[in-house]
Amino acid sequence: MSRTVSLILADPAGEVLGTLPPFTVATPWWQEVADVVAAAGTDVTVLRLLHGDRPAPPGGHVTYLAMTTRRPDGLGPADVDLADHPLRAAYARPEGVTASLSWAAGALDRIGLTGTVARQQRTWNLSGIWRFDGPDGEPVAWLKQVPPFFRHEPGVLRAVDEVSPGLVPYVLAAGDEGRMLLAHVPGQDRYDGGPELCTEIVQALHPVQRHFADQVGVLRSLGVPGDGLDRLPEIARPFLAGIDGLPELLDDLPRRLAEVAACGLPDTLVHGDLHTGNVRTGDGGPTIVDWGDALIGNPAYDILRLTDDPAVVRVWAGLWPGCDALRAAELLRPVARLRSAVAYAGFLANIEPSERPYHERDVPDRLRAAVHAARR
Repeated sequence: MSRTVSLILADPAGEVLGTLPPFTVATPWWQEVADVVAAAGTDVTVLRLLHGDRPAPPGGHVTYLAMTTRRPDGLGPADVDLADHPLRAAYARPEGVTASLSWAAGALDRIGLTGTVARQQRTWNLSGIWRFDGPDGEPVAWLKQVPPFFRHEPGVLRAVDEVSPGLVPYVLAAGDEGRMLLAHVPGQDRYDGGPELCTEIVQALHPVQRHFADQVGVLRSLGVPGDGLDRLPEIARPFLAGIDGLPELLDDLPRRLAEVAACGLPDTLVHGDLHTGNVRTGDGGPTIVDWGDALIGNPAYDILRLTDDPAVVRVWAGLWPGCDALRAAELLRPVARLRSAVAYAGFLANIEPSERPYHERDVPDRLRAAVHAARR
């Protein structure tokens, strides 16, 4: 599956210049823009999604707004409404992305990493990401900018690094409007990781979660949210009639959560999106990236996201002596899906309308998955 791209170009002041002819890129995922930038035929920075010809990614014909400092030849007319929106991400605005790249370049210069080149990798409602390559072409740092609802991420990274150095990317600098500059982590993203890697991840993360079980106040001071289950009745209300079994699952939730509490696992720092694709491995141990979804909650949320492998789950449970961790994980299977629905609803409530296709289907999908898990 590929993706057809149209770029509507604007200059740094926001004046629309026109539209580039459509072109095709191999990566179907709408938020991934490195190949879009490479194939544009002129120097561009992708600012934001305008629309797609299908209700959700991947693939299809996708139109973005992009910024350029010079008007290329061959532009067609552009039909676009560039009216502002109060929920627009700072990095989705020409002046915002210019300020972010300037901030990152200055921070790199101050620590002696000069002569770097920024290469845009991703932009969507959850993050804007640029890789900075050194004069030799090798990556040295990453600029990540997140929306206000993920503003706790750099603080979480620093807090985890103090407990377990190297487990997370090192924060070189953190700035306003969700900006963070992260040291490059050599290695590979491990989307292909199996049970052996999952076991390694569980064992590496456990000391951090044991530490923060006694430091929940510190997490709150960093702005780390709770699991948000108190918002579930309002979020689920529009879907109660259309999802068979959902009303009964919600009615039973207090009993289920009481049984979870009786299992004895403490609330602690939860990564929130712990899958092997958010892990890099190289010469050392695993490095866990992308902590924007971090929350205060039951550590079983992470094992349920990471793996269904019974052997790995048993290893994880054995790290919590005195607790019935296996029982807690089983009870929380549907709750983890409900919590995901809450998270996606939070995204939808805090992003501008053109970004909604990324998450529009996720809330009902997660609610259905919760009912299915409860029936297992």
